[in-house]
Amino acid sequence: LQGIFVLGLPYALLHSGYSGLLLIVLAAALCCYTGKILIACLYEENEDGQLIRVRDTYEDIANACCKKLSPSLGGVVVNVTQVVELIMTCILYLVASGNLLSHSFPYVPMTEKTWSVIAFVTLLPCVFIRTLKIVSKLSQLCSLFHFVIIFVVITYCLTQMHQWSWAKFRLSLEFEDFLVSVGVIIFSYTSQIFLPTLEGNMKNPGEFRCMLNWTHFFACILKTTFALTAFLTWGEKTKEVITDNLPSFLETLVNLCLLTKALLSYPLPFFAATEIVYSCISKDSHSNYRSPLLALTVRGSFLLLTLLMAMFTPHFALLMGLSGSVTGAAMTFLLPSLFHLKLKWKKLSFLEKCADISVFILGFLCSLAGIVCSIKGLLEVFG
Repeated sequence: LQGIFVLGLPYALLHSGYSGLLLIVLAAALCCYTGKILIACLYEENEDGQLIRVRDTYEDIANACCKKLSPSLGGVVVNVTQVVELIMTCILYLVASGNLLSHSFPYVPMTEKTWSVIAFVTLLPCVFIRTLKIVSKLSQLCSLFHFVIIFVVITYCLTQMHQWSWAKFRLSLEFEDFLVSVGVIIFSYTSQIFLPTLEGNMKNPGEFRCMLNWTHFFACILKTTFALTAFLTWGEKTKEVITDNLPSFLETLVNLCLLTKALLSYPLPFFAATEIVYSCISKDSHSNYRSPLLALTVRGSFLLLTLLMAMFTPHFALLMGLSGSVTGAAMTFLLPSLFHLKLKWKKLSFLEKCADISVFILGFLCSLAGIVCSIKGLLEVFG
């Protein structure tokens, strides 16, 4: 999903001007910070003052925070939020695949929905994915195609340096357009859902904070370079997806790379969503929830659900914006800061408390603004 958001960064700069460059840096810092405090919630000090990992998942953190109200309330809320966001992400990949195929082969008399069905057929093997190892290999290929796309766009932009002009940046901003830019920039960094599992599977978890610092640093540099060079090249003509600005021969190549990236990206959120469901079933049932038949049934049901929603949900982009404003902001800003305050309050310094509270307020405002804009868009469409 980050790859898709990255392609919208130049368009975000069009509507945010110089503040967009600052937002790219600020979003990297905030998402890196919330990732760290989320992982900190997995640990508690023992009698000797050593940090011990006493929780394994986002759900465990939520249950620890809400245990006085209900032993499982927090976990249920987090799981539902995660599954909704992951399913919506999977649907977005299908919708994007159909759109990319229709643009890559405009002379073939097929609708975007038909192309989405063809993309869906290529994803059927996902029902047989049982381990994270397979998903990680697919994600490595996905990253390779992502860098190819970025490299092609930046290389083309560098050939157009003679027409660059800083005068293309605007100082005056439209508030609603600025909010759209904020959403695109912030959610191009989100990864909190996967961090507890990632940290738990590291050979040396002590290097997690260093890893998070460097990955967000390089992501910030790459995204700033990409967004800046693309916007300086096309200026006011910058389109929502920057590949639409490329010459036709490059656009087709990049669209096919994007299609491959979208299909390779699908297994990660799909696998994560089914694993959450498996975990819930194992707690609520004494049966063998890992039986092959049940595994195929759950995965097949999830796969079919994403296709049906991609095919029959009207104005999915607006609905995605609405759900993303709720689930994305909650998982990235609201819950990590809230959980950190709840579990570590007595050990936090005054500045750390202020930082957590500020992140929570910022996340709430971003979520509220996104909800208002999405609902307004839906009302205009259906009105």
